[in-house]
Amino acid sequence: MAKLYFHYSTMNAGKSTLLLQAAYNYRERGMETLLLTAAIDGRAGAGRIGSRIGIGADATVFHPETDLFALVQADCAGCACVFVDEAQFLSAAQVWQLARIADDLSIPVMSYGLRVDFRGELFPGSAALLALADDLREVRTICHCGRKATMVIRRGEDGRAITEGAQVQVGGNETYVSLCRRHWREAVGR
Repeated sequence: MAKLYFHYSTMNAGKSTLLLQAAYNYRERGMETLLLTAAIDGRAGAGRIGSRIGIGADATVFHPETDLFALVQADCAGCACVFVDEAQFLSAAQVWQLARIADDLSIPVMSYGLRVDFRGELFPGSAALLALADDLREVRTICHCGRKATMVIRRGEDGRAITEGAQVQVGGNETYVSLCRRHWREAVGR
């Protein structure tokens, strides 16, 4: 039975690296896969999933209006697995479409994304995945103190934590820092 998986963490935990390694393992065994990434995140280039350690792969981009079930049904019905990077940018409807891919097409779906934003709030896609995924897997990374990082701050130009603003601002190490809850609270003044 195919399942919908959600691998979640903070920034810089290695989610894209894990996705790329898993997809490689399928392809190495002669199995077809489909890699999807959010159009909003072009840090590795348009239609590309990239890892901080330098590996990458081409991917099909999805937009908020993309019907992922229809896309997979039309383009990849023989796929052994569908991989979704930046899953926090999915809509709730798209998460239901991923569930249908697993349930109705019997294709496993491995999604990877952030759980919470810089304000400590769930992303819509992450909230839906936490509710619907058959299997939840935390990808761990550490705070500067050595504790497990579960939160992320967005830094302003002065290097201090920003506590307001749009939920989505694409960025990397120059913008975001993963912290444990205690150090996140200290950084944002809670």
